[in-house]
Amino acid sequence: MLTVASDIDVLARFGRALADPTRCRILLALREEPAHPADLADALGVSRSRLSNHLACLRDCGLVITVPTGRRTRYELADARLGQALEHLLDAVLAVESDKTCPDSATEGCCG
Repeated sequence: MLTVASDIDVLARFGRALADPTRCRILLALREEPAHPADLADALGVSRSRLSNHLACLRDCGLVITVPTGRRTRYELADARLGQALEHLLDAVLAVESDKTCPDSATEGCCG
């Protein structure tokens, strides 16, 4: 049974998905077009088993869905508005990035 998630749950799930660079790359690729796992693995240069784990996480977060296509399964964003949300996040991060550097970047190796 599908339920509507609370605002906090939605943001937490989105944050969990974006916390890993590979999952970010998958979401950005699926923003462009739906894809089969083997094609995604090749395009992103990751093993199929590693990609499978990340796709499972994205499914569990409710961000991607599977669409059967014959004997294969295609992945796509669960809602087209997720692609727009990613675009808005990229715009916002770029606006902040030009203004300010993450204070932890030197010690944590992040945001660099």
